[in-house]
Amino acid sequence: MRHVAAYLLLVLGGNASPSAADVSAALSSVGVDADDERLNKMIADLEGKDLEELMEAGRGQLAKFGGGGGGGGGGAGGDAGGAAAAEEEKKEEEEEESAEEMGGMDMFGGGDDG
Repeated sequence: MRHVAAYLLLVLGGNASPSAADVSAALSSVGVDADDERLNKMIADLEGKDLEELMEAGRGQLAKFGGGGGGGGGGAGGDAGGAAAAEEEKKEEEEEESAEEMGGMDMFGGGDDG
């Protein structure tokens, strides 16, 4: 995949027919090693072929795979906020009740008379 990506970037950059050396140089400039055997095979397979036609043919093949099967996850996050708010309300109620149970003491230990 790295070879194809580098090849396509070179074409986009203006090199109509990148060589194996061009692709290797592009990959090595970003610290990636090229697999010479695979790269030479890819260059040989692309020799004399129109890249636009290859991409269009590939797009047709990808359409056979279908799509839209994903996207079912991630819906559970919506209820989490409501649960947290309910938990917070419950906690506030408990704090109010505990203050009432203590006989109205203030935080410094004084009573109602004081």
